[in-house]
Amino acid sequence: MPFSHQSRTGAGIVAVLTAVLCHGAPGQDAPVREAKSIPPRATPADYQAHAQAGTLTVAAEFTGHSVPTPEAVLSTEDYVVVEVGLFGPPAARVKLSYEHFSLRINGKKAPSPAQPYTFVFKSLKDPEWAPPVSAEPKSKTGINTGGKSDSGSTPAPVHVPIELERAMELRVQKASLPEGERVLPGAGLIFFQHRGKTDGIHSLELIYNGPAGKAILTLQP
Repeated sequence: MPFSHQSRTGAGIVAVLTAVLCHGAPGQDAPVREAKSIPPRATPADYQAHAQAGTLTVAAEFTGHSVPTPEAVLSTEDYVVVEVGLFGPPAARVKLSYEHFSLRINGKKAPSPAQPYTFVFKSLKDPEWAPPVSAEPKSKTGINTGGKSDSGSTPAPVHVPIELERAMELRVQKASLPEGERVLPGAGLIFFQHRGKTDGIHSLELIYNGPAGKAILTLQP
């Protein structure tokens, strides 16, 4: 029996609701993909440097102010980043923590201790994000300059969308070195406070001092 007008209307509403639930409402951004952790590389030799600490092999690579996550490469001006991988005998377990690492920059006597990943959140940036084009800044005096630029005008503040901030923070959380006792191999990012440009770094030593022993890795700036 052919559909009545009401039946066809109801079917259309159901179809629209189904499309919205599955794909999001028109004009909305697609949902952020689930953040992923950083997998260990195939072997310790796939990193810049590696060294032994007892039965544990510590491997690492310096990435500067770049924060490489599986979804995107972010950046931070206040910290430098090291990607580490820890390898051991099959099914070996070891306690992992950023607190086991420090970084000696340019031969300084006191190495910089690794910091919690949450400290990096305030300085995180997505190099691919650009703020929307804003209107002309308002003049401090409120006088119409007739289209001419006013050196005393105040630029409008740029606010990163909260959704982007949360996505970046989640990516960093997942990409950072996991904490606690883990089955090897394990991998992740660790962070060290350094606001200077990486061009001024001439030597780097990553120091591991954990339950497996101690190791010093010479990294490439």
